[in-house]
Amino acid sequence: MTASPGTDRPAPPLGLPDVARLQRRTSWVLIAGQILGGLGVPISIALAPVLATEISGTEAMSGLASTAAVIGTALVSLPLAALMTARGRRPGLVLAYAIGAVGAGIVVLAATIGNFPLLLLGMAAFGAASSANLQARFAAADLAAPDRRARAISVVVWASTLGAVLGPNLSAPASRSFAGTAIPETAGPFVWAAVVFLLTGTLIGVLLRPDPLLTARALAPPAEQTREGRSLRAGFAAVKASPRARLALVTVAVSHTVMVSIMVMTPMDLGHHGAGLELIGLVISIHIAGMFAFSPLMGWLADRLGRLSVIGLAAGLLSVAALLAGTAGPSHGRTTLGLFLLGLGWSAGMVSGSALLTDSVPQAARAAVQGLSDLTMNAAAGVGGAAAGLVMSQAGYGWLNAVGAALLLPMAALALFTARRHPVAAKGAGG
Repeated sequence: MTASPGTDRPAPPLGLPDVARLQRRTSWVLIAGQILGGLGVPISIALAPVLATEISGTEAMSGLASTAAVIGTALVSLPLAALMTARGRRPGLVLAYAIGAVGAGIVVLAATIGNFPLLLLGMAAFGAASSANLQARFAAADLAAPDRRARAISVVVWASTLGAVLGPNLSAPASRSFAGTAIPETAGPFVWAAVVFLLTGTLIGVLLRPDPLLTARALAPPAEQTREGRSLRAGFAAVKASPRARLALVTVAVSHTVMVSIMVMTPMDLGHHGAGLELIGLVISIHIAGMFAFSPLMGWLADRLGRLSVIGLAAGLLSVAALLAGTAGPSHGRTTLGLFLLGLGWSAGMVSGSALLTDSVPQAARAAVQGLSDLTMNAAAGVGGAAAGLVMSQAGYGWLNAVGAALLLPMAALALFTARRHPVAAKGAGG
């Protein structure tokens, strides 16, 4: 059984052609949402460390604004997963974008009155929109065939490219649009982000029907349709029982932590070497292009060569990125190349890890496990982002990159161990 258009109530079973058609429709709606929603976060994130420094008066606190957003993303992950498990993808995504819009408004208020704790609260709520952007990749996989699951995830990740690349470059004009008003120029992009999040939530709420998760659940074998299997507890149990699910969690957590920790401090390092807002925005845009623009290639590789092969590629790319960025000094070109490879490595880890996670657990537990994955990776990245500011202020950008590279060693070791101890026959199913 599945949901009829415009409702989430049961309807006659879908045939295979109907499932394929619904998957295409779902993908197009998610792509549109990612293009729009992908504009909201980057338009503000490039200036978050600068805004935090202005309000707090010290560079040592600069990483806390981005860290608060990452922590907010983590904190909303499990409640969002619980809501999706009970009601489907659509209500969860809409609520997350609404919370993100409210958070952006709180950031503007905090900047206007110069209140640092309020800024952190607003950034935490702002992070809910990032959670929606991340969860959309799993919605794309709900109805995808196993041997095309990584590509389905990667196409939605790719859809963020346009907004994500344009976003940082719009930071300067968004700031200037509030010149002469009571709103500080560095807070201007957050006003734009609030509007973007409200529009994205409306798009998802109206068009993501029937709900892909509820439809996939209705099409699953009867043994996987029990309510007990959908609980958060069942999600924890599913991960505990699967070595490959555990590797997937480690992959997305480490890849995301390394990327966030280095990326959030790069604007400060560029500023130390004479870069202005326009150059900083350009570097971050190139980094984000690496994150999103090549994700279809990563999805194709993960489906053809296997998830574990692409996890190994992620470890290699992230290591080279840390080496280049950490030794760049005043060479803006070297920093830019390092940040591009940092994004590319993140893409490889995120796409392959997300596909491996979905492959490795029962359908009923997937929404809960996916929420656990986003909680884990964002909590880890939150700690990494907070530590990044301290490492940057005490030891410098080079040491920050060295620490990031060291985090990749246990991920690579676990991937090798899993490949040897828990092989699978089908490459497209997680091999």
